[in-house]
Amino acid sequence: MRFLSARRRHRFTKPLILLLALFVIGAFYTSFAPSSKSTAQTETTSSVKEGEGLFAVGCASCHGPNAAGGSQGPSLVGVGAAAVDFQVGTGRMPMANTGQQAPRKNTEYSEAEIKALSDYVASLGAGPAIPSKGDYTLPEPKNAKEREDREKAVAQGGELFRTNCSACHNYAGLGGALPEGKYAPTLQGVEDKHIYEALRTGPQQMPVFAKETLSDQEVASIIGYLTELREQQSRGGLNFGGLGPVGEGFWFWIVGIGGLMVIATWIASKGARSR
Repeated sequence: MRFLSARRRHRFTKPLILLLALFVIGAFYTSFAPSSKSTAQTETTSSVKEGEGLFAVGCASCHGPNAAGGSQGPSLVGVGAAAVDFQVGTGRMPMANTGQQAPRKNTEYSEAEIKALSDYVASLGAGPAIPSKGDYTLPEPKNAKEREDREKAVAQGGELFRTNCSACHNYAGLGGALPEGKYAPTLQGVEDKHIYEALRTGPQQMPVFAKETLSDQEVASIIGYLTELREQQSRGGLNFGGLGPVGEGFWFWIVGIGGLMVIATWIASKGARSR
């Protein structure tokens, strides 16, 4: 009987060891894995709280104490972090004076404060997030094939820009006038990240270009085209505001033909006097 009892205990030894091993592994995971997640959550919560304080001081007077909108500012619930990063990062917000359009100016906030404000607004409702560099930048070519692919992408970006953007920003991205005292700002000197955010969030009178309309790759191609425009060397002469061949041709028609008509009239009047 003792032999059989010992044998029975021996049969359960392996399952017990397995259960003990699983318990040890679970305890080890519980001790270490949640700590990093908890740290990330703590950092996010701290950033949101900081952003809430900044919002109360600099934004609530227009957008309301809960960002639900006020007499002078729209609701920010659901606009996303990208909209805040664009508006505050370009100095458009807070607005210095109420007008048809918020002009770009030097920002009043540090990068950390802009991040905190963005996190706070993002916590109020889902919306476009702040992009990473890979979302709006074409990869640097490392060989001839990649250089050829980049050139094709830039050419595609030029076509997309002329189709979707040049009507307001003109074909060189120098900006232009719009109805009711508004205007499309110049894209010269604008950070690539802010161009991406403007496309995704549609600030002021600009339409929203969602990913279903323009993919990240297509947006990166447009930004690559604008980068090529900025890096092009001036060939001399006047660019006439980058109005394009029709506008420039019209300008030369008025000045050239008009000048010739003035000269011809002057010659004719002088000849008549000499008679």
